[in-house]
Amino acid sequence: MATATDRVVGFGLVAFSLVLFVYYTLWIIVLPFIDSDHGIHRYFLPREYAVIIPVVAGLLLLLFIGIFIMVVMWKSRKPAKKSD
Repeated sequence: MATATDRVVGFGLVAFSLVLFVYYTLWIIVLPFIDSDHGIHRYFLPREYAVIIPVVAGLLLLLFIGIFIMVVMWKSRKPAKKSD
């Protein structure tokens, strides 16, 4: 069973993900159909960031995964046998 702290952290992560998903969906799908002089555009970044931010986040994710795999492989390396 999960402790209360685990449940609160899990709920927080799910809530954050939901808010991020709704924000990004509104930004990409709904906002192009609203007039550019409408006040809601103040709450969103320019549209070119809709591509740049996910690409940079994906590249950073791949970088950290690669570093993690490299560190794990390096630490689990067996010492080479010394031959006389």
